[in-house]
Amino acid sequence: MKVLVTDPIADAGLDRLRDAGHEVETDYEAEGDALLAAVSDANALIVRSGTDVNEAVFEAADDLVIVGRAGIGVDNIDIEAATDHGVIVANAPDGNVRAAAEHTVAMTFAVARSIPQAHGRLVDGEWAKGEFLGTEVNNKTLTIVGLGRVGQEVAKRLDSLGMDLVVYDPYISEERADRLGAELIDDLHDALAAGDFATIHTPLLPETEGMISEDELAQLEGGYLINCARGGIVDEPALAEAVDDGVLAGAALDSFAEEPLPADSPLLDVEKVVVTPHLGASTEAAQENVAVDTAEAVLSAFNDEPVLTALNAPSVDETAFPRIEPYIDVAETAGKVAAQLLDGRITEVEATYEGDIAAEDVELVTASALKGVFEPLEWQVNAVNAPRLAEERGIEVTESKTRQTEDFQSLIRVTVHNGDDSIAVEGTLFAGEDARIVRIDGFRVDAVPYGHMLVARNTDEPGVIGLIGTVLGDHDVNIAGMFNARETQGGEALTVYNLDQDVPDVALEELLGDDRIVEVTEITLDGADGRTAE
Repeated sequence: MKVLVTDPIADAGLDRLRDAGHEVETDYEAEGDALLAAVSDANALIVRSGTDVNEAVFEAADDLVIVGRAGIGVDNIDIEAATDHGVIVANAPDGNVRAAAEHTVAMTFAVARSIPQAHGRLVDGEWAKGEFLGTEVNNKTLTIVGLGRVGQEVAKRLDSLGMDLVVYDPYISEERADRLGAELIDDLHDALAAGDFATIHTPLLPETEGMISEDELAQLEGGYLINCARGGIVDEPALAEAVDDGVLAGAALDSFAEEPLPADSPLLDVEKVVVTPHLGASTEAAQENVAVDTAEAVLSAFNDEPVLTALNAPSVDETAFPRIEPYIDVAETAGKVAAQLLDGRITEVEATYEGDIAAEDVELVTASALKGVFEPLEWQVNAVNAPRLAEERGIEVTESKTRQTEDFQSLIRVTVHNGDDSIAVEGTLFAGEDARIVRIDGFRVDAVPYGHMLVARNTDEPGVIGLIGTVLGDHDVNIAGMFNARETQGGEALTVYNLDQDVPDVALEELLGDDRIVEVTEITLDGADGRTAE
């Protein structure tokens, strides 16, 4: 097999491929037409962030089996195009975890003890010993925002140095936090208020962009903020102002919304802000690790073995795939709807298969259900990494099958739990591949899962459906379809509306102003978040 490498990686990775008998060609200048020519006969392509792996690359590479990214970020790879062309995309998410964690700890000490500032003054000829009074981490509280792989490694290291740990992560289980000796706090403001130091370890998602701004920084009054995760999570002008005004004692950042950091960034004007040029993964060991991990992913793909770090759908047996393929979207949609209808932190996900589908290998279908549950919460979650995300967050996943089913040839039920409550969403196929949601929390419906949806719970009284239709109409929201169910006459009812537009917040507030309406949840099935009002 031929492996094309277009960005420099450690020799350990290249040697691993050569030792396995494969041809390795390096071309670090290839771009544009030269890249298309170079990749035309390649079976694998290994890149870092410097190569734009777009659709044209996949169209030019008929023999390409896998693209390996020697690192975590894959912004430069068109994963959808890769999937369309049957190409695996794999990254190396674990190779630099230790390096990133250690850099976070180093930045914590740097800002707490003013190390860069004191160094600068000394090399300028000033012995400014009396001007720097540091802060010890012993007996201080560390707030960890995001308890993923790096966050957990930081927790272990700073816990051993005498820090008390609190965690804010809406998608981590209390059990997982307990294992690390950390207190789980549900509210971000409360978590920040509890800390003397706060470190950020979340991915950059629409819901995390700008999540640490003026109000959040005020909760950390007198403390230190460290961000070695992703730029854009912290409002940089607000942070610079907070440190400059003395709201915070200091801050340390290794990643920024715009990189390289512009010369006019307000962060550069504040002495108590420590900045480094995205060095979190810049260690010899980390670079060797990601190179070897990427090489191992390529070898697994060549050997038709599972690629554990793949970021797109795995291959399945070609004879079985046509039978399960239609149910992949059903499971994902059911998971997505269930997760958005349940309040609180998810602790367990159940996937139940009834009827003909129970005779199939449904591992990929269950993974797709998890993808639906996690999709609003994780960057680039998919059927490959969703099970691992569940494991990392301490979320129990169960799968059950029965060949018996009451009403349908095949039925998929996805149930999500938050410890106290649960909600189940059931889906099936009508007339071949016509996906339908047929039950929500036990209510029988017949909902077409697409576009914008509104799920309303209300008392079963005359005029409620008319009220909802009127309010939506008054706000120029057109109803494309409606599916109503009730427990008993005069009891609780549930209605699903398919809509042509999203619902304005003011309309949701107006609906909830009526005592007959218990809850309304807006759901969109294009990857955006649902919103619940109650």
